Amino acid sequence: MNQTSTTTQNNQTATPIRIGNRRKVRVPGRLTWRDASGTLRFVSVMTRDVSEVDAFVECQVPTSIPLYRLVHFQIERTGRDVSELPASLRQGKVLSAVYRVGPYKPATGTPQGYALRLLVEPKRAAVAADARRAMAMAN
Repeated sequence: MNQTSTTTQNNQTATPIRIGNRRKVRVPGRLTWRDASGTLRFVSVMTRDVSEVDAFVECQVPTSIPLYRLVHFQIERTGRDVSELPASLRQGKVLSAVYRVGPYKPATGTPQGYALRLLVEPKRAAVAADARRAMAMAN
């Protein structure tokens, strides 16, 4: 008896579920963190895309930041006026966590970028920012 088995492949691609609505925004920023020995480190970055709760940044120079490291992320003053930026990023430093490390560059062996989870509550952060601006204008 001749039996033939057929295998079906699922052609669906695994699309990651996004929490926030991503917007492609290219503005300069800076990451600061303390390494394992307690030394303060920093690196200049360029955002690739941002949302209310996360951002992907590309490093301007080779650097290595461990996964799950807490970092302070801030947009440079020249880029804070971009309308697509969430309110939390327009204010200054935002505590963030590295939750994904991008692909490595073959030439340097360092990651091309990092995905950051912004440790803010999106709706409250926007309301608080508007309240601070209104109070600043009143004074």
